[in-house]
Amino acid sequence: MATIKDVSKIANVSVATVSRVLNNNGYVKEETKKKVLAAIEQLNYRPNDVARSLFKGKSKMIALFVPDIRNPFFPELARAVEDNANAHNYTFILCNTDNNSVKELTYLNALLQKSIDGIVIVSNTMSAEQLRDIKVPIVALDRKPNENIPSVTVNNQEGAIQAVQHLKQSGCKYIGHISGPQDISSAKDRTKGYLAVVKEESWFSEDFIHSGNYTYEEAFEAAKNLLTRFPNIDGIFAANDMMAIGALKAAEHLGILVPNDLSIIGFDGIQMGSTTSPALTTMEQPLYTIGKRATEMLLQKIESPEKELVSEEYQVTFIQRSSTKERR
Repeated sequence: MATIKDVSKIANVSVATVSRVLNNNGYVKEETKKKVLAAIEQLNYRPNDVARSLFKGKSKMIALFVPDIRNPFFPELARAVEDNANAHNYTFILCNTDNNSVKELTYLNALLQKSIDGIVIVSNTMSAEQLRDIKVPIVALDRKPNENIPSVTVNNQEGAIQAVQHLKQSGCKYIGHISGPQDISSAKDRTKGYLAVVKEESWFSEDFIHSGNYTYEEAFEAAKNLLTRFPNIDGIFAANDMMAIGALKAAEHLGILVPNDLSIIGFDGIQMGSTTSPALTTMEQPLYTIGKRATEMLLQKIESPEKELVSEEYQVTFIQRSSTKERR
Protein backbone atom coordinates (compact mmCIF):
# COMPACT_ATOMS: atom_id res chain seq x y z
CA MET A 1 0.00 0.00 0.00
CA ALA A 2 1.40 3.39 -1.02
CA THR A 3 2.36 5.93 1.62
CA ILE A 4 2.70 9.70 1.63
CA LYS A 5 6.48 9.22 1.44
CA ASP A 6 6.07 7.23 -1.78
CA VAL A 7 4.03 10.09 -3.24
CA SER A 8 6.65 12.65 -2.25
CA LYS A 9 9.41 10.54 -3.84
CA ILE A 10 7.56 10.11 -7.16
CA ALA A 11 6.64 13.82 -7.29
CA ASN A 12 10.12 14.84 -6.10
CA VAL A 13 8.71 17.11 -3.41
CA SER A 14 8.69 17.09 0.39
CA VAL A 15 6.15 15.20 2.50
CA ALA A 16 4.97 18.58 3.83
CA THR A 17 4.15 19.71 0.28
CA VAL A 18 2.13 16.54 -0.37
CA SER A 19 0.29 17.16 2.90
CA ARG A 20 -0.54 20.73 1.85
CA VAL A 21 -1.98 19.47 -1.43
CA LEU A 22 -4.03 16.75 0.28
CA ASN A 23 -5.44 19.13 2.86
CA ASN A 24 -5.74 22.12 0.53
CA ASN A 25 -3.87 24.06 3.17
CA GLY A 26 -1.12 26.57 2.37
CA TYR A 27 0.34 27.79 -0.88
CA VAL A 28 1.59 25.28 -3.48
CA LYS A 29 2.61 26.23 -7.04
CA GLU A 30 0.15 25.01 -9.64
CA GLU A 31 2.87 23.04 -11.46
CA THR A 32 3.93 21.34 -8.21
CA LYS A 33 0.32 20.58 -7.35
CA LYS A 34 -0.15 18.84 -10.72
CA LYS A 35 2.95 16.71 -10.09
CA VAL A 36 1.63 15.65 -6.67
CA LEU A 37 -1.83 14.81 -8.03
CA ALA A 38 -0.27 12.81 -10.86
CA ALA A 39 1.82 10.82 -8.35
CA ILE A 40 -1.27 10.20 -6.20
CA GLU A 41 -3.13 8.87 -9.23
CA GLN A 42 -0.20 6.74 -10.38
CA LEU A 43 0.17 5.11 -6.96
CA ASN A 44 -3.60 4.96 -6.27
CA TYR A 45 -2.75 6.56 -2.94
CA ARG A 46 -5.47 6.86 -0.32
CA PRO A 47 -4.74 9.01 2.76
CA ASN A 48 -4.93 7.18 6.05
CA ASP A 49 -7.98 8.74 7.72
CA VAL A 50 -6.91 7.68 11.20
CA ALA A 51 -3.45 9.19 10.77
CA ARG A 52 -4.98 12.33 9.30
CA SER A 53 -7.39 12.64 12.24
CA LEU A 54 -4.52 12.27 14.71
CA PHE A 55 -2.57 14.94 12.87
CA LYS A 56 -5.48 17.38 12.67
CA GLY A 57 -7.14 16.44 15.95
CA LYS A 58 -10.40 15.86 14.04
CA SER A 59 -11.79 13.03 11.94
CA LYS A 60 -14.52 15.07 10.22
CA MET A 61 -16.97 12.32 11.19
CA ILE A 62 -20.20 12.54 13.17
CA ALA A 63 -22.63 9.78 14.12
CA LEU A 64 -26.38 9.56 14.65
CA PHE A 65 -27.68 6.95 17.10
CA VAL A 66 -31.31 5.88 16.50
CA PRO A 67 -33.27 3.19 18.38
CA ASP A 68 -35.27 1.59 15.53
CA ILE A 69 -34.49 2.19 11.86
CA ARG A 70 -37.69 0.33 10.89
CA ASN A 71 -39.75 3.28 12.12
CA PRO A 72 -39.91 5.78 9.19
CA PHE A 73 -39.63 8.61 11.72
CA PHE A 74 -35.91 7.93 12.16
CA PRO A 75 -34.85 7.75 8.48
CA GLU A 76 -36.57 11.12 7.99
CA LEU A 77 -34.51 12.57 10.85
CA ALA A 78 -31.38 10.82 9.55
CA ARG A 79 -31.76 12.41 6.13
CA ALA A 80 -31.64 15.87 7.69
CA VAL A 81 -28.57 15.04 9.78
CA GLU A 82 -26.78 13.47 6.81
CA ASP A 83 -27.55 16.37 4.45
CA ASN A 84 -26.27 18.95 6.90
CA ALA A 85 -23.19 16.93 7.82
CA ASN A 86 -22.27 16.50 4.16
CA ALA A 87 -22.84 20.21 3.50
CA HIS A 88 -20.11 20.91 6.07
CA ASN A 89 -17.78 18.22 4.66
CA TYR A 90 -18.36 15.79 7.51
CA THR A 91 -18.78 12.06 7.02
CA PHE A 92 -22.06 10.75 8.45
CA ILE A 93 -22.40 7.40 10.25
CA LEU A 94 -25.82 5.95 11.16
CA CYS A 95 -25.97 3.56 14.13
CA ASN A 96 -29.17 1.57 14.72
CA THR A 97 -29.16 0.50 18.39
CA ASP A 98 -32.44 -1.47 18.65
CA ASN A 99 -32.92 0.09 22.10
CA ASN A 100 -30.12 -2.22 23.24
CA SER A 101 -27.66 -0.67 25.67
CA VAL A 102 -24.95 -3.25 24.90
CA LYS A 103 -25.21 -2.57 21.16
CA GLU A 104 -25.18 1.16 21.86
CA LEU A 105 -21.99 0.96 23.91
CA THR A 106 -20.34 -1.30 21.31
CA TYR A 107 -20.99 1.31 18.64
CA LEU A 108 -19.82 4.07 20.93
CA ASN A 109 -16.52 2.40 21.83
CA ALA A 110 -15.76 1.63 18.17
CA LEU A 111 -16.47 5.22 17.12
CA LEU A 112 -14.40 6.75 19.90
CA GLN A 113 -11.45 4.60 18.81
CA LYS A 114 -11.83 6.15 15.34
CA SER A 115 -11.74 9.65 16.84
CA ILE A 116 -15.38 10.48 16.05
CA ASP A 117 -15.89 14.24 16.40
CA GLY A 118 -19.41 14.26 17.81
CA ILE A 119 -22.71 12.42 18.20
CA VAL A 120 -26.37 13.25 17.67
CA ILE A 121 -28.21 10.83 19.90
CA VAL A 122 -31.80 9.58 20.03
CA SER A 123 -31.63 7.30 23.05
CA ASN A 124 -33.37 6.33 26.24
CA THR A 125 -31.02 3.51 27.24
CA MET A 126 -27.82 5.39 28.07
CA SER A 127 -27.47 6.36 31.72
CA ALA A 128 -26.50 9.84 32.83
CA GLU A 129 -23.17 8.42 34.00
CA GLN A 130 -22.45 6.85 30.59
CA LEU A 131 -23.30 10.09 28.81
CA ARG A 132 -21.09 12.05 31.19
CA ASP A 133 -18.13 9.79 30.39
CA ILE A 134 -18.31 10.51 26.65
CA LYS A 135 -15.57 13.02 25.89
CA VAL A 136 -16.89 14.28 22.54
CA PRO A 137 -19.75 16.75 21.96
CA ILE A 138 -23.27 15.28 22.13
CA VAL A 139 -26.62 16.77 21.13
CA ALA A 140 -29.86 14.92 21.91
CA LEU A 141 -32.64 14.83 19.34
CA ASP A 142 -36.39 14.13 19.83
CA ARG A 143 -35.99 13.32 23.53
CA LYS A 144 -34.12 14.57 26.57
CA PRO A 145 -31.83 11.97 28.19
CA ASN A 146 -30.99 14.44 30.97
CA GLU A 147 -30.81 18.16 31.60
CA ASN A 148 -27.02 18.29 31.10
CA ILE A 149 -27.23 17.29 27.43
CA PRO A 150 -28.38 20.03 25.02
CA SER A 151 -31.41 18.85 23.07
CA VAL A 152 -33.65 19.69 20.13
CA THR A 153 -37.25 18.62 20.74
CA VAL A 154 -40.85 19.73 20.14
CA ASN A 155 -43.66 20.85 22.44
CA ASN A 156 -44.81 17.30 23.12
CA GLN A 157 -47.23 17.99 25.96
CA GLU A 158 -48.92 20.95 24.27
CA GLY A 159 -49.15 19.01 21.01
CA ALA A 160 -50.82 16.11 22.78
CA ILE A 161 -53.32 18.48 24.40
CA GLN A 162 -54.20 19.86 20.96
CA ALA A 163 -54.64 16.33 19.60
CA VAL A 164 -57.02 15.20 22.35
CA GLN A 165 -58.93 18.49 22.27
CA HIS A 166 -59.47 17.97 18.55
CA LEU A 167 -61.01 14.56 19.27
CA LYS A 168 -63.34 16.12 21.84
CA GLN A 169 -64.28 19.02 19.59
CA SER A 170 -65.08 16.64 16.74
CA GLY A 171 -67.59 14.81 18.94
CA CYS A 172 -65.62 12.04 20.67
CA LYS A 173 -66.88 11.33 24.19
CA TYR A 174 -64.69 8.38 25.26
CA ILE A 175 -61.04 8.74 24.30
CA GLY A 176 -58.38 6.09 24.76
CA HIS A 177 -54.62 6.57 24.65
CA ILE A 178 -51.96 4.30 23.19
CA SER A 179 -48.82 5.46 24.95
CA GLY A 180 -45.13 5.17 24.26
CA PRO A 181 -42.53 3.91 26.78
CA GLN A 182 -42.77 6.07 29.87
CA ASP A 183 -38.99 6.15 30.32
CA ILE A 184 -38.80 8.29 27.16
CA SER A 185 -39.37 11.99 27.79
CA SER A 186 -41.40 12.54 24.60
CA ALA A 187 -43.79 9.67 25.40
CA LYS A 188 -44.18 10.76 29.01
CA ASP A 189 -45.00 14.33 27.98
CA ARG A 190 -47.57 13.16 25.41
CA THR A 191 -49.28 11.05 28.08
CA LYS A 192 -49.31 14.10 30.36
CA GLY A 193 -51.02 16.05 27.58
CA TYR A 194 -53.68 13.36 27.19
CA LEU A 195 -54.30 13.30 30.94
CA ALA A 196 -54.54 17.09 31.12
CA VAL A 197 -57.63 16.92 28.89
CA VAL A 198 -59.43 13.77 30.11
CA LYS A 199 -58.46 13.04 33.72
CA GLU A 200 -61.45 14.93 35.15
CA GLU A 201 -63.96 13.18 32.89
CA SER A 202 -66.43 10.96 34.79
CA TRP A 203 -65.70 7.98 32.54
CA PHE A 204 -61.92 8.15 32.78
CA SER A 205 -59.74 5.51 34.39
CA GLU A 206 -56.14 4.41 33.90
CA ASP A 207 -57.54 1.42 31.98
CA PHE A 208 -58.13 3.74 29.03
CA ILE A 209 -54.32 3.91 28.59
CA HIS A 210 -52.49 0.99 26.96
CA SER A 211 -48.81 0.97 26.05
CA GLY A 212 -47.89 0.42 22.42
CA ASN A 213 -44.15 0.81 23.08
CA TYR A 214 -43.81 3.13 20.04
CA THR A 215 -44.25 0.14 17.66
CA TYR A 216 -46.88 -0.83 15.10
CA GLU A 217 -47.17 -4.42 16.33
CA GLU A 218 -47.68 -3.66 20.00
CA ALA A 219 -50.06 -0.81 19.20
CA PHE A 220 -52.17 -3.15 17.06
CA GLU A 221 -52.64 -5.44 20.08
CA ALA A 222 -53.13 -2.51 22.47
CA ALA A 223 -55.85 -1.02 20.28
CA LYS A 224 -57.61 -4.38 19.93
CA ASN A 225 -57.61 -4.77 23.71
CA LEU A 226 -58.88 -1.24 24.28
CA LEU A 227 -61.66 -1.45 21.71
CA THR A 228 -62.75 -4.91 22.83
CA ARG A 229 -62.77 -4.03 26.51
CA PHE A 230 -64.33 -0.59 26.03
CA PRO A 231 -66.54 -0.74 22.92
CA ASN A 232 -67.81 2.77 23.70
CA ILE A 233 -64.40 4.28 22.86
CA ASP A 234 -64.92 6.59 19.90
CA GLY A 235 -61.54 8.31 19.86
CA ILE A 236 -57.90 7.21 20.18
CA PHE A 237 -54.84 9.39 20.59
CA ALA A 238 -51.70 7.42 19.74
CA ALA A 239 -48.38 8.86 20.90
CA ASN A 240 -46.71 8.33 17.52
CA ASP A 241 -47.84 7.71 13.96
CA MET A 242 -46.67 4.10 13.76
CA MET A 243 -48.90 3.26 16.73
CA ALA A 244 -51.77 5.21 15.18
CA ILE A 245 -51.37 3.12 12.02
CA GLY A 246 -51.47 0.01 14.21
CA ALA A 247 -54.72 1.31 15.72
CA LEU A 248 -56.15 1.87 12.22
CA LYS A 249 -55.37 -1.75 11.37
CA ALA A 250 -56.91 -2.97 14.64
CA ALA A 251 -60.12 -1.06 13.90
CA GLU A 252 -60.25 -2.62 10.44
CA HIS A 253 -59.69 -6.06 12.01
CA LEU A 254 -62.61 -5.49 14.38
CA GLY A 255 -64.92 -4.13 11.67
CA ILE A 256 -64.97 -0.62 13.19
CA LEU A 257 -65.33 2.21 10.67
CA VAL A 258 -62.87 5.10 10.83
CA PRO A 259 -63.80 7.92 11.26
CA ASN A 260 -67.57 7.18 11.36
CA ASP A 261 -67.39 5.09 14.54
CA LEU A 262 -63.85 5.79 15.73
CA SER A 263 -61.51 8.75 15.24
CA ILE A 264 -57.74 8.17 15.43
CA ILE A 265 -55.01 10.80 15.65
CA GLY A 266 -51.26 10.26 15.77
CA PHE A 267 -48.13 12.28 16.45
CA ASP A 268 -44.99 12.85 14.32
CA GLY A 269 -46.14 13.57 10.77
CA ILE A 270 -44.22 10.82 8.98
CA GLN A 271 -44.89 10.59 5.24
CA MET A 272 -46.43 7.13 5.61
CA GLY A 273 -49.37 8.67 7.45
CA SER A 274 -50.55 10.39 4.27
CA THR A 275 -50.69 7.04 2.42
CA THR A 276 -52.83 5.02 4.85
CA SER A 277 -56.51 4.37 4.26
CA PRO A 278 -57.99 6.48 5.68
CA ALA A 279 -55.13 9.00 5.69
CA LEU A 280 -53.92 9.73 9.21
CA THR A 281 -54.68 12.93 11.11
CA THR A 282 -51.58 13.84 13.09
CA MET A 283 -49.58 16.38 15.04
CA GLU A 284 -46.71 17.02 12.63
CA GLN A 285 -43.18 17.60 13.87
CA PRO A 286 -40.86 19.70 11.67
CA LEU A 287 -38.64 16.63 11.24
CA TYR A 288 -36.16 18.02 8.74
CA THR A 289 -35.84 21.27 10.68
CA ILE A 290 -35.09 19.66 14.04
CA GLY A 291 -32.67 17.15 12.51
CA LYS A 292 -30.84 19.94 10.72
CA ARG A 293 -30.77 22.13 13.82
CA ALA A 294 -29.37 19.35 16.02
CA THR A 295 -26.56 18.85 13.50
CA GLU A 296 -25.84 22.58 13.34
CA MET A 297 -25.57 22.73 17.12
CA LEU A 298 -23.24 19.73 17.20
CA LEU A 299 -20.95 21.20 14.53
CA GLN A 300 -20.87 24.51 16.39
CA LYS A 301 -19.70 22.68 19.52
CA ILE A 302 -17.09 20.70 17.56
CA GLU A 303 -15.66 23.83 15.96
CA SER A 304 -15.93 25.94 19.15
CA PRO A 305 -15.67 23.62 22.20
CA GLU A 306 -16.04 26.54 24.59
CA LYS A 307 -19.47 27.41 23.16
CA GLU A 308 -22.38 26.81 25.54
CA LEU A 309 -25.35 25.21 23.77
CA VAL A 310 -28.93 25.92 24.82
CA SER A 311 -31.70 23.36 24.30
CA GLU A 312 -34.33 24.30 21.74
CA GLU A 313 -38.02 23.38 21.41
CA TYR A 314 -40.06 23.62 18.21
CA GLN A 315 -43.82 23.71 17.64
CA VAL A 316 -45.88 20.90 16.14
CA THR A 317 -48.61 21.52 13.56
CA PHE A 318 -52.09 19.95 13.46
CA ILE A 319 -52.69 18.14 10.16
CA GLN A 320 -56.32 17.23 9.44
CA ARG A 321 -56.79 14.13 7.31
CA SER A 322 -59.46 11.45 6.99
CA SER A 323 -58.97 9.43 10.22
CA THR A 324 -60.82 12.04 12.33
CA LYS A 325 -63.97 14.03 11.82
CA GLU A 326 -63.88 17.80 11.37
CA ARG A 327 -64.33 19.93 14.47
CA ARG A 328 -67.96 20.78 15.17
